[in-house]
Amino acid sequence: MRITAIFRLAGSALCGLALVGCVANPQAPRSSPNAPTRPSSAAVVTPQTPPSAASMAVRQHYARVQADLLSNGLLRTDGGGRDTPFTDRMLAENFIRIALYDEYARGPSGPVQRQTASRLRRWETPVRVGLRFGPSVSASSRATDTARIRSYLGRLSRLTGHPIALNDSEPNFFIHIVNEDERRALGPTVAQALPGLSASEVAGITNMPLSTYCLVYAMSEGTSGRYTRAFAVIRSEHPDLLRLSCMHEEIAQGLGLANDSPRARPSIFNDDEEFALLTGQDELMLRMLYNPALRTGMTESEARPIIESLARALVGGES
Repeated sequence: MRITAIFRLAGSALCGLALVGCVANPQAPRSSPNAPTRPSSAAVVTPQTPPSAASMAVRQHYARVQADLLSNGLLRTDGGGRDTPFTDRMLAENFIRIALYDEYARGPSGPVQRQTASRLRRWETPVRVGLRFGPSVSASSRATDTARIRSYLGRLSRLTGHPIALNDSEPNFFIHIVNEDERRALGPTVAQALPGLSASEVAGITNMPLSTYCLVYAMSEGTSGRYTRAFAVIRSEHPDLLRLSCMHEEIAQGLGLANDSPRARPSIFNDDEEFALLTGQDELMLRMLYNPALRTGMTESEARPIIESLARALVGGES
């Protein structure tokens, strides 16, 4: 099977890693400034357990991170405007880089940063999202997060024309919103949801460093590019905007826009944190990804003429 690991890192390094074989390895994370020391021992969480000192330190850290980003004019929520124009050619090239390339390749000691060509990946079966919360997440936060994710999934479904919705009975795309302690206890849950992961890869989730804001694994069979399962983890310690930003990015990347590009603007598939939420260009890329003119598993050479035609139609006027 083929597993894609996609991570949201400090400094908005969004790293797509697609590895052919039975497992995928997480990348070495970039450092996050002023990250508190993470205790090495795992904490067992029981219902109604209050946040630990480690979780409180994480919450304070990300509050500082968000404040710093906002003070520098980042984490925009406007979706782009006159200051971020793009042409049909820019849209096409950004789509190719984000949908048809991976940033990391597998090495003997883990992922190696190397842009490698991939195939077009997306879901062909309905995306049934199972939303799970750790016991520490309050009822009010659960209600807010659920409403936001339900609304966002509806938006994504309309954009792609693909069935995407919350479904707790038969989920194939799991989203866990958990704190530091709860995430360390997720090992058995991760292994059950994604049986193709090795013990070291499961540990990459349970021991997720502070430099990783959130992550998603997406799995497809063989080289088909057809996604069948995904698993996302979002830190419940995030302040409001970073939390919503993780929701937007991890879900969208788990739909098939797995890579990032420093040239993509306006876009959340970038490494500069300029935009927190899905932008106008991102919406067009999602529409292109699920356009029936493209086929799952296409290479760049096969898809490029179609992509360029779709981009011209989208930017030059609806056809």
